[in-house]
Amino acid sequence: MTARNILIRGLLAGFIAGIFGFLVAHQVGEPHVEKAIALEEAGSADEAEAPEEHGHDEGTAHEHDAEEAGGAAHEHSHGEEAEVSRGNQRTWGLLTGTLIVGTALGGLIALISAAAIGRIGRLRPAASTALVTAVGFVSFALVPFLKYPAAPPAVGSGDTIGERTGYYFIFLAISVLAAVAATFLARHLLGRVSVYASVVIGAGAYLAVVVLAAIAMPTVNELGDFPADTLWYFRLSSLFTLATIWGVIGVVLTGLVGRLDTVATARAERRELAASI
Repeated sequence: MTARNILIRGLLAGFIAGIFGFLVAHQVGEPHVEKAIALEEAGSADEAEAPEEHGHDEGTAHEHDAEEAGGAAHEHSHGEEAEVSRGNQRTWGLLTGTLIVGTALGGLIALISAAAIGRIGRLRPAASTALVTAVGFVSFALVPFLKYPAAPPAVGSGDTIGERTGYYFIFLAISVLAAVAATFLARHLLGRVSVYASVVIGAGAYLAVVVLAAIAMPTVNELGDFPADTLWYFRLSSLFTLATIWGVIGVVLTGLVGRLDTVATARAERRELAASI
C-alpha cells in the first residue's frame, strides 16, 4: 500500500463525487439560482426605467446617444451570451466545475489519508481514511459555511466582495488549523486517557477555538430586500452539494482503501507463510 495507490483511488473517488455533486447542484440548486438571477435582472430593469427630466433638445440628443450605446451594449451582450450562455453555464460549465473540484478534493484527501495511516491510534487504513474525510468536511466545508454561507446573485455589494472573501478564507484557515491542532492533541492524550476522553477533549478544544473566532470575526449582513425563503433554499442546496461531494468521496475512498488494505494484508500473510515453510 503506497501513497501513489491511494492517490489514484482518491482521484477516482473525487471524479465520481463530482458527477454526483453535479446532479445535486443541477436538480436542487439551479432552480434557486435561476430565481436569484431573475430577481437581479428585475432590479436592474427597474433602475434602468427610472424617469429623468431633461430639456427637449437635450433629451433628444441623449436618447439618440442612448440608442447607439444601447445597441452596442445589446450586441455586446448577445456576443457574450453566444460565448457562454446560461444554458451552458448550468449544464456543461457546472459539470466541469464539479468534476474539477471533486477530483482535486479527492486527491487532497487521499494524500492526507495516506499520511495519516498508522498515525491515528490503532485504526486500520479504511477507518483512518473515513476519519480524515469526516474531520475535513467539518473543518474545511461545514463550519466555514455556517459562519460565511454562500450568497446567490443579487445578494451582497460588489464593492465588498474582496472583503467578504478575505473574511471567509481567514475563518477557513482558523478552522483547519484548529482541527489539525485538536487532532494532534487527541492523539497525544491517547496514552494517558481513554479513547473516548481524548476524542471529547480534542473536539471540545476545536469547538472552543472556532466559536471564539466566529464571535470575534465580523458578520456580513447585506441581504437587503432579497426574499429570505429563496436565500434559505439556495444556501441549503449549496450545503447539500458540498455534503454530497464530501460524502461520496468518503464512502468510495474508504471502500477502495479498505479493499487495498485487505489485498496487501493477504499478500503479507502469504509471504510470511511461504517464509515459514
